[in-house]
Amino acid sequence: MHWFPRAILWLAGIAVAAALALVLTVAVALAMAYPNLPDVSELADYRPKLPLRIYSSEGALLGEFGEERRTLTPIQDIPKVMTNAVLAIEDTRFFEHGGVDYKGMLRAAIANLGRVKSQGASTITMQVARNVYLSSEKTFTRKIYEILLTFKLEHLLTKNQILEIYMNQIYLGNRAYGFAAACEAYFGHPLKDITVAEAAMLAGLPKAPSAYNPISNPKRARVRQLYIIDRMEENGFITAEQARQAREEPLKIRTASNSTRVHAEYVAEMARQLIFAQYGNEAYTRGLNVYTTLNAGEQEAAYNALRSGIMNYERRQKYRGPEKFIALPTNPQELEDAIDDALANHPDNGDVIAAVVLDASPRRIIAARADGEHFEITGEGLKPAESGLSPKAPPNIKIRPGAIIRAVKTPKGTWEITQLPEVEGAFVAMVPQTGAIRALVGGFDFEKNKFNHVTQAWRQPGSSFKPFIYSAALEKGFSPATMINDAPIFFGSSVTGGQPWEPKNYDGRYDGPMTMRTGLNKSKNMISIRLLQAVGPKQGQEWATRFGFEASKQPAYLTMALGAGSVTPLQMAAGYSVFANGGHRVNPWLIAKVVDHKGRILSEFTPPPVNDLPQAIPARNAFVMDTLLNDVARVGTAARAQATLKRPDLYGKTGTTNDSVDAWFAGFQPTLAAVSWIGYDTPRNLGSRETGGGLSLPIWISFMQHALKGVPVAEMPVPPGVVSMGGDWYYEENARNGGVTSLGMEGSDTNAAAGATPPPPAEERSRILDLFRN
Repeated sequence: MHWFPRAILWLAGIAVAAALALVLTVAVALAMAYPNLPDVSELADYRPKLPLRIYSSEGALLGEFGEERRTLTPIQDIPKVMTNAVLAIEDTRFFEHGGVDYKGMLRAAIANLGRVKSQGASTITMQVARNVYLSSEKTFTRKIYEILLTFKLEHLLTKNQILEIYMNQIYLGNRAYGFAAACEAYFGHPLKDITVAEAAMLAGLPKAPSAYNPISNPKRARVRQLYIIDRMEENGFITAEQARQAREEPLKIRTASNSTRVHAEYVAEMARQLIFAQYGNEAYTRGLNVYTTLNAGEQEAAYNALRSGIMNYERRQKYRGPEKFIALPTNPQELEDAIDDALANHPDNGDVIAAVVLDASPRRIIAARADGEHFEITGEGLKPAESGLSPKAPPNIKIRPGAIIRAVKTPKGTWEITQLPEVEGAFVAMVPQTGAIRALVGGFDFEKNKFNHVTQAWRQPGSSFKPFIYSAALEKGFSPATMINDAPIFFGSSVTGGQPWEPKNYDGRYDGPMTMRTGLNKSKNMISIRLLQAVGPKQGQEWATRFGFEASKQPAYLTMALGAGSVTPLQMAAGYSVFANGGHRVNPWLIAKVVDHKGRILSEFTPPPVNDLPQAIPARNAFVMDTLLNDVARVGTAARAQATLKRPDLYGKTGTTNDSVDAWFAGFQPTLAAVSWIGYDTPRNLGSRETGGGLSLPIWISFMQHALKGVPVAEMPVPPGVVSMGGDWYYEENARNGGVTSLGMEGSDTNAAAGATPPPPAEERSRILDLFRN
């Protein structure tokens, strides 16, 4: 056996030589690779991509734009429970090793050989190197680069700096990068409020964000969460009692249907467009925080009021039938999958949920929701779809098993069948003294229709435009007490130069002589036409521009008296603000402040005092108009406003266009002007009995019930130049029969200077023809 020692020596020599060769190879590889490593010094001033965020005036998040949803959080502001959860599962010895955990690598290798659960071999520093600088491919070369970068990072940065980068950089699913963004995305609250159970759930995401996503894979996420809680207890990060409580804590996962974010999608998009116009693509990566003038509470009230108003209208419409029909498998598991697949293409729309009918009869519907819940619709809840439950219902209307329907919860907690509305709406509220927008809802649902009806919908304002004609008449010597004849008017083709025109009152009734005040209260079309005749369409058009309306959108014809021009709801809100603030022209604005991610103010807007704004109309004109509009809200077509809200400081005007195509209410309380509108995108009749008072006014009232809570009753100050006589208000110079006393009545004694005296028939025809052509 004398050869044995020599063999041992020979094998040892080969091993040493191989080791030396390996070391030499690695050394050469390192020498060649090291100079090509990226410069990691920039991580000392870590600047990741940060999204553009839009906030309300109080700081409620309204919207977020950017490739990566991230909230940059300094390490000292990250709760210890969150970092401990991450260390427990990702790198327990993080503060002990120099970047590469050799003990951990050996443990992982043994664990893999023994086929038991491994804690992995990549340290947090190695993950930072990989996530920031390298691809995810698994090659020997990439691993060498990863290790080299790890050493470089450990040399340049402190452990806390590395941990801070990791906690902010790592991708955690649901477009969330970093644990602060993930906490908001999955739980709907700031990271500072995180619990042990929530931290353990989030700490399980870095390994496989999709596999352990608590929204899409709750069972797998729960298994991993429990494992991490065990690891936290084993490593002394939490006590046994804390571990027990964490295992038992029910988690409230945030989903699209239970999102707590303020519904201000149209506002967020408006702000995004404004910021992009200023900053370009950089807006989505530099962490700009945009604070709007919006009030979160008022915005939610506006959103709920508009949707409720539209859905109330929808209840009165003909049932159009289920959205789709699917075949229902008999196998329970296949049935569940079929329902899931079908409803994935018909998501819930806020509180209007989608469901698949399992059983249907004229007396009862049983349906299944996307979450597996079964519910029943009976009694009054079936009424909106009675036609679809009739035995004689056509196939496309009939509600039967496999039908995809919509339903809503009633105030009593029962279910009611419904349908997604085809009609649209808009609501906007602003501060009359500054133009600051407090609430804006551009449509029923942003995901369904991104067209912003507040700013983009040019619609006929109907009778809600009449106050601007009345305002012009005040400057021509008219007063609220002027008697005007509510009698039919006919313009033949020889007068109009085209089609004959015989305007009518909405109710088809003509009540004869009445005061100008009564004419507005009752929204009499003949009164408005006669007033515009006296003022002159060209002068009426010019007067309307003082309120912010475009002359080109208000053709100088007598039809302007009936609101036949085009306006947007935002223009109407600005126009009524002139009446509310004493006659000053305001421009609506939305963005109050822009700051960077470190809180440095980049731009800020402070509105000028109201008295420094341009005087659009005389203060006395605004005051007298306020008394008229107050009467409309008290005893006129909008009397429901004061009757419901029980306060005297409400002002406004209903509006219903010809053939009930558009329904409006525009009004204000001295601290807040608001406008609501309902109509179809492709204009069509809303229904013979549908009016602004019945459709849009209830939306306005619902909003004001919230917005005016605790707001003191306000009185309009009496400006110079007006006097009160006989219970009405007059311009001082017209107080004793100096103005127009009557209009449109045979033998009336009027002031010729006001242009109200009827000329001889031949002159009248010629004059009206000129009015139509101006």
